[in-house]
Formats: sequence, C-alpha cells, structure tokens
Amino acid sequence: MAASDNPFYTALTLILGMDSNLIDIVALSLQVSLSAVLIASALALPVGAALALWRFPGRNGMIVVLNALMGLPPVVAGLCVYLMLSRAGPLGSLGLLFTPSAMVVAQVILVFPIIAALTRQQVEALHHEYDEQLRSLGLTPLGMMPTLLWDARFGLLTVVLAGFGRASAEVGAVMIVGGNIDGVTRVMTTSIVLETSKGDLPLALGLGIILLALVTLINALAHAVSEAAKRRLG
Repeated sequence: MAASDNPFYTALTLILGMDSNLIDIVALSLQVSLSAVLIASALALPVGAALALWRFPGRNGMIVVLNALMGLPPVVAGLCVYLMLSRAGPLGSLGLLFTPSAMVVAQVILVFPIIAALTRQQVEALHHEYDEQLRSLGLTPLGMMPTLLWDARFGLLTVVLAGFGRASAEVGAVMIVGGNIDGVTRVMTTSIVLETSKGDLPLALGLGIILLALVTLINALAHAVSEAAKRRLG
C-alpha cells in the first residue's frame, strides 16, 4: 500500500496540514465542552459544598440521587433535553434545538452531577478535619464554604478536569440534541461516527487522534495537579 493510500498517513497529513474542516470541528468541540464545564462548575461547586456543610431532611436522598446521576446514560440526558427543547416542549419557543446551545445544555446535565458529587466528598473531608478550628473562629456553614472550597482548590481542579474529559468524549446526547449538522453542530465525537459510517477513515482517524491526545492531556494535567497538591500540602 502506498503511503498516500494509508489512512493513518492521510490522517496525519490532515492534522499537520491544519485541514480547515478538521480545525473547525475541533474548535466547535472545545467551545461546546469548555462552555458546558464552566457553567456546570459554577453551579455544581456551591451545590456540592452546601451538601457537605448543611444537615437537613432529605440530604441523604439528594446525595444518593446525585451519585446515581454520575452514571446517567448520555442518550437519556439527550432525550430529556430534546423533549424540553422540541416545539411541543416547554422551552420549544426558544428555538435552541439543533444548535450548539442545546449541546451545551446536554453536556451541563451530564457534567453537573460528577462535579457536584466529587466536590461534596472533598469539602466534607476537609470539614471533618477543620470543623473545630472553623467554629472557634465563629464561622457559620455559609462562612466556611469559600474557605473550604479554596483549601480544596487543587483537588477541585482535578474534579473539573474530569468533568471536561466526560464532556469532550460525549457523543450520544450531543448527537440527539445537535443533529450533527455540518458546520453548525458537528463535533469530534459525532464526526467520527459519521465519517466512519461513510468510509472516510482518514478524517475519522485524524479526529480520533486529536481526541485521544486531548483526553491524554487532560489526564496528565489532573495527575500533575494532584502531585503538586501532595508536594505543597504534604
């Protein structure tokens, strides 16, 4: 087989040549996933901390539900968002279905439970360790929240990176609510599925290589943050 006929060679050529179609797909993927993780983090960090610091009726039930939602099937999340945003749905008038915004919403639903549940665990562990000291300073649970979140910042950064890894590798939900429209909602994961079914292996391989590199980078960053935290905090 000639080098030019080898799909791996062609895939590398597309990557190194900065193929415009490939770059557009990667850029949209990063835009959607980063937006989803930022929104999910802004919501999940305080919710997770609140569950760690407050005791109220139904708290244990909420924790169980949150932990269960960490394994929420993406297609179920996509279906729920589709029903909400479809014309017959309660939010159909917004016209968000088959747009990047709908994909962001679906990824937020998937990432939120992961960040919230892991945040609760980290903050609760710190709360047990420093509870007496914080109470001696006269801090209420609300006053403890920013202190404990900041103290857990290294671990929480790893949590956020885990959420980004989940979002960037997602395919089922974004395909349902985004429609995989060329130039509009086509991201790396949905493109790999489509191009493989079409037999366009070079583009699928090129996107797969980039996605694998991105996931590896995320894991490397999470490991580096964890090691830095261990060295700094002992």
